[in-house]
Amino acid sequence: MNQEEYLFEVSSEEEVKRLDIFVKEKIPKLSRSRIQTLIREGYVLVDLKSSKASYKVKKGEKIKVIIPPDEEIDIKPKEVPFEILYEDEDIAVINKPSGVVVHPAPGHRDDTLVHGLLLKLKNLSGIGGKIRPGIVHRLDKDTSGIMLVAKNDFAHKKLVEFFKERLIEKTYIVLVYGKITQKKGKIETFIGRHPVARKKMAVLKEGKIAITFYEVLESFKKSSLVLAKPVTGRTHQIRVHFSYIGHPVLGDPVYGGLKHDIPKPPRLMLHAYEICFEHPRTSQKMKFKALIPKEFQEYIQILKNLK
Repeated sequence: MNQEEYLFEVSSEEEVKRLDIFVKEKIPKLSRSRIQTLIREGYVLVDLKSSKASYKVKKGEKIKVIIPPDEEIDIKPKEVPFEILYEDEDIAVINKPSGVVVHPAPGHRDDTLVHGLLLKLKNLSGIGGKIRPGIVHRLDKDTSGIMLVAKNDFAHKKLVEFFKERLIEKTYIVLVYGKITQKKGKIETFIGRHPVARKKMAVLKEGKIAITFYEVLESFKKSSLVLAKPVTGRTHQIRVHFSYIGHPVLGDPVYGGLKHDIPKPPRLMLHAYEICFEHPRTSQKMKFKALIPKEFQEYIQILKNLK
């Protein structure tokens, strides 16, 4: 399949519309989220320059839209390491190891959690399409811990709704650099896509609200063991928030968690420890914990022993 290209000129009636809305009206077959992804990845140009989805178009500007061809991905069931903590007809609760990508994406076509789910679970919801069957939320590749999986479309729709309405509580265990003096706190900022490094997130005035509560469990010589509860679910939220307050997550190469005056961490020291939610069909309250991985526990011991 060849890539598609479109060129539009902004009329006076269309002036000050958001760029993503302008493109949506011109190419109705594209979803708004697909358009925003194309803008973010530089496939939508305003007078040959990349822009933001929120940019207000001006009369006479030429908007070029490139739609790259979809890559054919044949996902076959495959043995991938993860643990099933709970399973019924509607949902599964799993424990993902650090280093496992959740679903296929550019640069990661194989050995994803989805490949493993297809092998170990008989049914998965189809709403996420061929690439994301059963996936209602995700964890970064290097974050370990608990995830919810939908086994049918009914459960998928319900769980997505619960996440949107912030009815699902997630708790993370995190090791951060430095001693946090305030034992309990709230980090509240706006987070958006970094204006230059598009794969990073950043604290920005024009971003979306992001709230994280935290509690320091233990302090070591040059680090802190923290319980973090994100209220919102922004991309890289915990990593961005702790970096913002000067205590980056240890082992984080993106947000400043690689420090030379502390033993090298074996991985990103962030673990999705607990999840609380109502069952999508029965409304029963459910709570699950994913034990802290061995390499995480061993590194905590190393930090404890630092003189």
